[in-house]
Amino acid sequence: MQRWLKMTKYLPDLNWEPTIFTPSNGEAPVIDESLLDQVHPKLKTIKTPIWEPYSFYKQLTGKKKSDKVYSGFISDKKESFTQKLSVFIRGNFFIPDARKFWISPSVKYLKDHLKSHDYDAIISTGPPHTTHLIALGLKKHVNVPWVADFRDPWTNIDFYDQLRLTSWADRKHKKLEQQVLKSADEIVTVSEHWADDFKELSGREIKVIRNGYDHADFTNKSTYLDENFSICHVGSMNKDRNPDGLWKALQQLVQNDSFASRLSIKLIGQVDHHIFEAIEKHGLTEFLNHIPFIPHSDVIPELQKSQVLLLPINDTPNSLGVVPGKIYEYLGACRPVIGIGPKQGDSAEIIRESGAGKMFGYTDVSGIKEQIESNFKLYEQGQLDVTHNVDIMKFSRKSMAEDYAKLLENLS
Repeated sequence: MQRWLKMTKYLPDLNWEPTIFTPSNGEAPVIDESLLDQVHPKLKTIKTPIWEPYSFYKQLTGKKKSDKVYSGFISDKKESFTQKLSVFIRGNFFIPDARKFWISPSVKYLKDHLKSHDYDAIISTGPPHTTHLIALGLKKHVNVPWVADFRDPWTNIDFYDQLRLTSWADRKHKKLEQQVLKSADEIVTVSEHWADDFKELSGREIKVIRNGYDHADFTNKSTYLDENFSICHVGSMNKDRNPDGLWKALQQLVQNDSFASRLSIKLIGQVDHHIFEAIEKHGLTEFLNHIPFIPHSDVIPELQKSQVLLLPINDTPNSLGVVPGKIYEYLGACRPVIGIGPKQGDSAEIIRESGAGKMFGYTDVSGIKEQIESNFKLYEQGQLDVTHNVDIMKFSRKSMAEDYAKLLENLS
């Protein structure tokens, strides 16, 4: 959502007028009303109804109708049999995802819409990959260039192996993915390693247009930092992002009373129960401040006033290409970053290039500990800060929109 909220904010200034096609009643894990202010006043929107099976899922798992559903395998308790069953149903019967029932009516609606409206390009952005199948359906009927924008992989996504797929369902996912990769006029993704993965799957060149930070969100720089030595993470944290090396390093450091008296661990967003269990196991619960949700307009000040920003990368087979969107907002906040993940990955390269901090291996407890000790000493001296090696405007949302405008101009 952030990628295309921001992209459509800047594309009109680049002579492109986007129209958004979206469900009128879709299930959303979080609704952030503060982001309505970011919608460009000239943005056109088309909404049609969608039927999703989430009411059935909620009944199956004992959730209330008002409960939100999260798609990234984040749970506040251990997985039950009904949750395992629901994952099996999701992976094997709702292909490519739970929005699949929107495909046929959307293709029908948009075919009629395109008879009386002219567009220079169609962009489908996924997941959900249902959007790509809608564009694939349109491609068979209309002669409009199509860009398939993959914010995350499809069959290479980090939780694909957790879907409990049958061999039939696995073949179905891969067949649909191939149809999209072969049929789209351009394929775009957000990191170099994922581009390599898609190239290997498709045999064609893949464009990389990264995410970024919106410089307009950072115009009101916070004038103060947290009094405590705060280590802050913003966004969802599933069990694959559990930074166990960090918890072990902090467990050793809190033996020092001076450090313990000033430590604060801030986790803002949805957190899996495995994370809480790990924090408790390492004796760090008393230092934890968990905030399940705050509006995005309040996230930026939290980043700017935090002493250190935490960037854990999913410990999964596709980790080299994982570049969480938050990394760019970390750059905009100008606070030191401690990354935990593959040192040869795309996120590590961004941290190195910008000079924002350091990336450490998942099990590099001594390296993480040494870095935190160094940061803590600078914090005590009032000198903990960041001076970037490059102009970070190259990582801005505006810059990424310019890249997309060039792509669309060449395509059309």
